[in-house]
Amino acid sequence: MNILLIGSGGREHAFAMQLSKSTHCSKLFIMPGNAGTASCGINVPMDPLNFALVGEFCIDNEISLLVVGPEDPLVKGMRNHFEADAELKKIAFVGPDETGAQMEGSKDWSKAFMAKYQIPTAAYQTFNSSNLQEGIAYIQNHSLPIVLKADGLAAGKGVLICEDRKEAEAELNKMILENKFGSAGSKVVIEAFLKGIELSVFILTDGTNYQILPSAKDYKRIGEGEKGLNTGGMGAISPVPFADEAFIEKVKNKIIEPTIHGLKQEGIHYVGFIFIGLMNVAGEPWVIEYNCRMGDPETEVVLPRIKTDLVTLMMATARGKLNEIQLEVDSKVATTIMLVSGGYPEGYEKNKIMTGLDQVKGSTLYHAGTKLGSDNELLSNGGRVMAVTSLADTLQEALAMSNQNAALVQFENKYYRRDIGFEFLEKA
Repeated sequence: MNILLIGSGGREHAFAMQLSKSTHCSKLFIMPGNAGTASCGINVPMDPLNFALVGEFCIDNEISLLVVGPEDPLVKGMRNHFEADAELKKIAFVGPDETGAQMEGSKDWSKAFMAKYQIPTAAYQTFNSSNLQEGIAYIQNHSLPIVLKADGLAAGKGVLICEDRKEAEAELNKMILENKFGSAGSKVVIEAFLKGIELSVFILTDGTNYQILPSAKDYKRIGEGEKGLNTGGMGAISPVPFADEAFIEKVKNKIIEPTIHGLKQEGIHYVGFIFIGLMNVAGEPWVIEYNCRMGDPETEVVLPRIKTDLVTLMMATARGKLNEIQLEVDSKVATTIMLVSGGYPEGYEKNKIMTGLDQVKGSTLYHAGTKLGSDNELLSNGGRVMAVTSLADTLQEALAMSNQNAALVQFENKYYRRDIGFEFLEKA
């Protein structure tokens, strides 16, 4: 069958690799793709948010399966566009509709959903320009630290943890009055800080049935020791050492089952991935956030561990037959280290020539922000440039391999964290 994959990052390169390996895949198109995805299929230099053109492309190229990687097309209603068309709705589509995507598209919506269905999450209130002064008063009486979240999509950077109330008040004003995060911050969720250790659990659902995918932990801060500015993610590991069978059973009973039940109660037929960002608080899982797609760079450590044919898995999801799938997961540990441009997550330069990829052995390179130059040379094309993923029997072995190969890939002002997985290595 012909398959269309939407997206251009490291997550999509990981998807493209797995989809292209399937015997069910005749042609794989990636829209718009990057230099890495070009080796897995055909890149399509088209704007995925132009739904009419995407639909025409699907019909012209006899697409049977469409997989959406990033959140933006989902939040903006790509599935709704396809379901409203007699021809397009025949295409197997993996990704929720606009209403389901509000799990990520609106922090306020998802917090209200969790409260309604008694899913454990931090206490919160939501404020905007009409009740800003109430927000200031709420901060003045709130325990510290205090968490501020832009309600809408902010590329993974719309969350602030403030250590004092004056800082929180100033940031609230910047978000609501000065558009610090654009329209995403016109509404702000203020919530209690949960003390614990973060992890992510991913599920794939066909609207009725679900499969729990491997757990992962990503590292958001730019600096080693989890210090400095928030990023889109500097690396990840899978599985998470403390997320044993007993912990995942708690996640299933207290979070996954109520989430699936709640979506059905709300009349939302949710088809696709649900990324559940969790905090392990003294052995109990609490939800920090939902996302309506797989994470990046978590995908780069989760997908390599899934041994089940990915096209078969995607088709079962789209056709409501996930209960017929036996999910097979590799017991090995996966680690990824993200190579980023100097200056990221603030100002950084693109178009840096990349070398040394041919020296890498034992790791998989997932292109996140790359492109081919006029002379076919590989160039950096983003803040996060490349993920170096390794599979091994132990966390130590996988990290050693990822670090060794991360050093071999070269481009001007390259930066990466050398301490991914540090808290688990110290205990080893």
